[in-house]
Amino acid sequence: MSEESRARFAAEARGEQPSLALLCLLMGFEVDLEARPGHLDEALAPAFDALERLASVVRAALREACPGGATGLSPTRTAAVLAGALAGSADLRGGPGVYGRLESSLLHEVLRRGRGLPITVATVWIAVGRMVGLPVHGVALPGHFVVGVGDPAGEHVLVDAFHSGRILSDEDVESLVAQAGYRLTPDLLRAAEPQDVVLRTLANIRNWAAARPEHARTQLWATELSLLLPRHPAQLRLERAELLVKTGHFLEGAAQMEEYATILDAFDPDSAKRVRSEAKTARFRLN
Repeated sequence: MSEESRARFAAEARGEQPSLALLCLLMGFEVDLEARPGHLDEALAPAFDALERLASVVRAALREACPGGATGLSPTRTAAVLAGALAGSADLRGGPGVYGRLESSLLHEVLRRGRGLPITVATVWIAVGRMVGLPVHGVALPGHFVVGVGDPAGEHVLVDAFHSGRILSDEDVESLVAQAGYRLTPDLLRAAEPQDVVLRTLANIRNWAAARPEHARTQLWATELSLLLPRHPAQLRLERAELLVKTGHFLEGAAQMEEYATILDAFDPDSAKRVRSEAKTARFRLN
């Protein structure tokens, strides 16, 4: 990621109203920076153009469904219009093999291919919905990210954007949560903040890369971007240090391990001792 795009990511993540679409698109610079034009806004333009084309499809569908304005549509009808435009006309959804591909977590690739993970397909729904003034938000159910249409604190429906915009019943939602080993509680249904969606997307990338040791650098940049978010697990600092060592940055990784061990001293001295031992080993590897 260029210094400019990383600074833009950090500033956007900490803004009052961060753009989910912009944050997700900036992730793409970690993958194919060399193929991007030099100017940041120029590089982002094709993806934003693709979002605007989808928004135009939705606007046309809304005019046909409710000539008097979208405010006259119920959440169920609004969700149906979005599904018809995005999953139907634009053929945006999940599909076989998406879980094994890094591209499925990258918004610019999902816009290009029309296929992605539940969270990235939902991100398109959220971005396009907001572009046309519809009340659309993300809901981070365990194991399966879905879309909420309507007022999160009032009348709304939940939609499975990954499966062609299928409207979910209460029983469907309970089943999804149960499959992930949870019991449905009100806190699981809250609207997800953009930073939370980005953190979960980056977690998907980290998990994908962790299962493929040859992609340690991918895991590293996903961890580093996660650390730029205002809220993130403290454990990521140790993960970054370990990945620095794995990618050959022994002294930097060892120094960060030692910093993390100092934090652990106050509440987990045994773990602090283990981390310091790893740091010592990392320094020896320099020789």
